[in-house]
Amino acid sequence: MKILLVDDHPLFLDGLALLFAQEFPHAEVLQAHSLAAALSTVAAEPAVSWVLLDLGLPDSDGMQALQCLREASPEATCVVMSADERPATILAAIDLGAAGFLPKTTRHGELLRALRQMMGGGVYLPASVLALQPAPVPGVPEAAESVDSLGLSPRQGDVLRLLIEGKPNKAICRDLGLSESTVKTHLAAIFRKLGANSRTQAVVAAARLGLRLQASAMGG
Repeated sequence: MKILLVDDHPLFLDGLALLFAQEFPHAEVLQAHSLAAALSTVAAEPAVSWVLLDLGLPDSDGMQALQCLREASPEATCVVMSADERPATILAAIDLGAAGFLPKTTRHGELLRALRQMMGGGVYLPASVLALQPAPVPGVPEAAESVDSLGLSPRQGDVLRLLIEGKPNKAICRDLGLSESTVKTHLAAIFRKLGANSRTQAVVAAARLGLRLQASAMGG
């Protein structure tokens, strides 16, 4: 697995790279100090599967970096890192396809827990955003670590996993070999189960529930 760390602060970047080397020794860690360098890296390394991205790069304007990297490497899972912890910023990142958000103030132990959670198929979002989740909906559980306990089918679990990874409908159709109408039907069912009205709300709900989603070998 190849992971690209993108940040313009060398000390922070080196510390994060060291953490990955110690805790995820199977991963090959690449580094970039700017958006331009990150785009060059994903062009040269199409096998990059994870990108941890700082929004405060010198050659981009906030969310621009996320948009550019999502377009340049649509198969990679992007996680945003930022000193801007405002809920509006976090939700905007999720809306643009980020699969998680790590505040730069996150302490070492919590950072490690967050990374393990995301690498294990879960979602990590700060508590400030999880607290914004709408009031509990009748029939929607307060905790459900698996698709089965949530009442989703394996295929709906696959769709939810790709949604959490930030994949648009067309990419979900392609990856799962489904028609667009079938994907929309699955999404509608997922939203009902999660008490969500949008993709962003679904990701927040998955994080609140502690869902862990892995690729399914099932078709359909």
